[in-house]
Amino acid sequence: MHTDMSILSLVTNATFIVQLVLFGLLLISIIAWTMIFQKWMILKKAKKEADLFEQRFWSGADLVDLYKALSQRKNAQGMASIFESGFHEYARLRRQPGIVTEAVLEGAQRAMRVTLHREIDKIETGLSFFATVGSTSPYVGLFGTVWGIMNSFRALGQVEQATMAMVAPGIAEALIATAMGLFAAIPAVIAYNRFSYSVERIEARYEAFMEEFSNLLNRQVHN
Repeated sequence: MHTDMSILSLVTNATFIVQLVLFGLLLISIIAWTMIFQKWMILKKAKKEADLFEQRFWSGADLVDLYKALSQRKNAQGMASIFESGFHEYARLRRQPGIVTEAVLEGAQRAMRVTLHREIDKIETGLSFFATVGSTSPYVGLFGTVWGIMNSFRALGQVEQATMAMVAPGIAEALIATAMGLFAAIPAVIAYNRFSYSVERIEARYEAFMEEFSNLLNRQVHN
């Protein structure tokens, strides 16, 4: 008797628990790939906006004009948002009578630091999901594998003569669960490592800009 060992046949004939594991891992994998594409687009956009803003900022443009242009847009993000919040606080404190220059600079730096954390939090969103998928999916797949093999051995206990043909389908469907777990986990781990590195580089650029802008404000205050 010929047994159909195709992947589709093994999945459709698998036990309910194994099918549930496979469906859950497939759903998680689809979500992970969707988020990978979205995160890639977000980080690509953040890098491009940082490049454009730095080019404009260091081109010699007047800071007041640059601030007014960003304020009119009302959708500044990333480095532009950090500049806008810092310059806004700087201009506000400069108008207060009797305030010392150190307080002006500290206020601008605090405003930029708050905005920095908010912008980094935006681009970090989803990284914890990749970490969770990468660390748990293999164990979920392993659970499906153990369950499938356990059912195979239970079926063997109910017959007098065991054959490879009787054991092979159950073991094969169990191993599919392991493979599915790895299929979901490997891209998630790669995405987490890659995107974490990209976020760290963007954060470093933001912090470097903050330091440079703070030095520029410091020179303006003391002129």
